[in-house]
Amino acid sequence: MAAEKKARRAPAKLKVKWVVSFISCTDDMRANDPRPWLRRLQQVVEREDTPAIRGMIHKVRHLVEVVE
Repeated sequence: MAAEKKARRAPAKLKVKWVVSFISCTDDMRANDPRPWLRRLQQVVEREDTPAIRGMIHKVRHLVEVVE
């Protein structure tokens, strides 16, 4: 029975780098603000590749970049 189960892979990871300041962001961008996990400019953090994280990145795509 153990042979029938699929081996679980580790979830995919994204490396996100903060490249532009959030100073002049609109309110809807601030609602999806990734600053709780990005503390300073040029910082790179690694997050799981989930639809929620992808949505956050898409909302502020001009302020961050995905390093792969």
